Amino acid sequence: MPRIPAPHRVPRQPWAWLWLFAASQVAVLALWWIGGWQWGLPALLLTHGALVWATLRPQSPWFSPVLTRLRTDERVLWLTIDDGPSDDTVALLDLLDAFDARATFFLVGERARARPELVREIARRGHGIGNHSHSHPAAWFWALPPRRMAAEIADAQAVLGELAGQPPRWFRAVVGMANPFVAAALRRHGLARVAWSARGFDAVAADPQQVVARVERTLAPGAIVLMHEGAGHGRNVETMRALLERLRVLGYRCVVPEISAA
Repeated sequence: MPRIPAPHRVPRQPWAWLWLFAASQVAVLALWWIGGWQWGLPALLLTHGALVWATLRPQSPWFSPVLTRLRTDERVLWLTIDDGPSDDTVALLDLLDAFDARATFFLVGERARARPELVREIARRGHGIGNHSHSHPAAWFWALPPRRMAAEIADAQAVLGELAGQPPRWFRAVVGMANPFVAAALRRHGLARVAWSARGFDAVAADPQQVVARVERTLAPGAIVLMHEGAGHGRNVETMRALLERLRVLGYRCVVPEISAA
């Protein structure tokens, strides 16, 4: 199966945002001094709002480069599966084999440590493995302080590297939200951040056809598709089958991209 190049952009200046933000606050103080609160307060809210927006938007490149789609005109896509390994993993692997599809599994370190045989099976069947944090703190990942953020990424990298035989090269933020302290950890481990361009909200939506319809609305050549495993509703495998069937009808192939220079 052919592979499509994907730029692997590790953050080069992970603290550049801090200097820019500090400069913006100096400018805010100057505006406040010159024009009073009528000028200073809106400027303060604008600069802090931009910081929050850059954190909460998965496709934001403000703190670190992020890959959102592959550059190709071919009907290929990068299928990515978050939150494993889980009880769904083997069934998903069998489905992917049946459809001659390849995917990248973004795995959680603690879950991988508990089920090492699944990590090895993913690698054995020729799929990619990415770093998706160590403990998956979904509610607070966006707000983690520097030391905790570094540990989340480093611990998962160590576990996944040991089990898969080589360390991951790709990272996906939990819920896609990467706060300002992610970039330094990515640089330390040579990781590049991946977001997505198409999703169906299958982590919460239990209707396979609804999920597939949502994915299809934003599908295009080179799309990065976000899917999940192990959701509480228990229908991720059924949903994946429906998606793969629809992709076959539409003429799309699922490939694992070849890492290229940025």
